[in-house]
Amino acid sequence: MATRRKRHTEYHRDGSVWARGHMQDGVPTGYWEWFRKDGTRLRSGTFKNGEQIGEWTTYDRKGEVFKVTVIKPKPRRM
Repeated sequence: MATRRKRHTEYHRDGSVWARGHMQDGVPTGYWEWFRKDGTRLRSGTFKNGEQIGEWTTYDRKGEVFKVTVIKPKPRRM
């Protein structure tokens, strides 16, 4: 039986937010964001079952989109 999704935040050594999203059963799930020490967003994207999927966006220091990478789900092994 799966556990509930729980909000999760990680911090830089100086106490500022480094990353935030949700964890379920010990793995990241759903939408996540990472931040620089100055608080500007660095990267964002989505996890499914602990794996990166879909569009992942990297931002420049002004908060503008620098790059978008599309990550396809890994094929399942049988």
